[in-house]
Amino acid sequence: MLSQFLFLLCLATGIYFFARKIREVSSNIHLGRPLQINDRPGDRWKVMARVALGQSKMGSRPVAAFFHLLIYVGFVIINIEVLEIIIDGLFGTHRVLSFMGSFYDFLIAAFEWLALGVLLACFVFLSRRNIIRLKRMIMPELKGWPRTDANLILVTEILLMSAFLIMNATDSILQARGAAHYVQAGAFPVSGMLVPFFDGMSNDALILLERSCWWFHILGILAFLNYVPYSKHLHILLAFPNTWYSKLSPKGQFNNMESVMNEVKLMMDPSAVPAPAAPEGTPQRFGARDVRDLNWKQLMDAYSCTECGRCTSSCPANLTGKLLSPRKIMMDTRDRVEELGRQLRIHGPGHDDGKTLLNDYIRPEELWACTSCNACVEACPVLIDPLSIIIDMRRYLVMEQSAAPAELNGMFTKIENNGAPWQFSPADRMNWTES
Repeated sequence: MLSQFLFLLCLATGIYFFARKIREVSSNIHLGRPLQINDRPGDRWKVMARVALGQSKMGSRPVAAFFHLLIYVGFVIINIEVLEIIIDGLFGTHRVLSFMGSFYDFLIAAFEWLALGVLLACFVFLSRRNIIRLKRMIMPELKGWPRTDANLILVTEILLMSAFLIMNATDSILQARGAAHYVQAGAFPVSGMLVPFFDGMSNDALILLERSCWWFHILGILAFLNYVPYSKHLHILLAFPNTWYSKLSPKGQFNNMESVMNEVKLMMDPSAVPAPAAPEGTPQRFGARDVRDLNWKQLMDAYSCTECGRCTSSCPANLTGKLLSPRKIMMDTRDRVEELGRQLRIHGPGHDDGKTLLNDYIRPEELWACTSCNACVEACPVLIDPLSIIIDMRRYLVMEQSAAPAELNGMFTKIENNGAPWQFSPADRMNWTES
């Protein structure tokens, strides 16, 4: 009973802290401006099934796609085994699902092969990051914690899968010896290869090792569950809603700013009805200066970023040595909304910490390097749209600060005066035909 009580306490504590952090993340995402996305639900379910569940965007890089698939499938299916551990922990049973007979043997064998696949994939990804050192894995924005975060997750998964296989190996030995409480159940094709390393141990030592691995495995999973919302691996959960709410219109299509569009309508049609004024104290900002000027979907994009670097490695501006890194844009946005959300929870909703996403996190030079080619959007495996954030921040620079580069300011002046970006009046446009 003491063991069951301790397990219940650990389980409840883990779920409580996980739920609390998820509420914080949800609150941070809702710091963004409201945005209604509910059109074409059938198409959205198809996109989510194809991209998030089916991993369709991963295939452009086959090696990474294969090993990521091993981890992905392993993560999803091995959770069935976690369900059994939770039931056993709560009720004091052992291999409670063994009543399924031969199907249970098949499940345990499948879990073991998947665990081996996860181990292999984790070692491959560790080598890509730390030995081969792929360029997109060692870029400046990954220095410090982001690199440690990625390695920590991979090492944790190795330890969890190792504990699972050692637990099964010792369990199979105890089953063969007829130890009390260890029912005859399961097939162990992978952990069976570890049996010679433990076969000389006494029953008491085996039980201690098996129980230690059992506790380490489940407590490690609860710790991992609570770590995920603090790391880039939150995409495990957010990839599904993020793809559902993704943009269905063409990637190159920009949204019109409602405030500007209303002004144009009034200019073109004096009889048009002016849009309702914003509530007092909430002036309409042109573009985005801070994360609260972005919409909630853009903030969800930031939290969904896997930091894989496919966007940056596809960015022509970055490839030519410019400051822009779409991955950094998303990481900076997430860091800023995390910081702001934390400050607001401490000091209240009216608090101003004196910082902004623009300038304190992202420099104008980064934004103006973007060619708006959509390569980053096309490359993202979970349909994140860094370009929308870049465009909104450039809108703020142009429309509120008049801080566009000289080349653009010249073009704007010509459009204002001549109705075109060229240095001659509309009346002279066809003069070239007379030469």
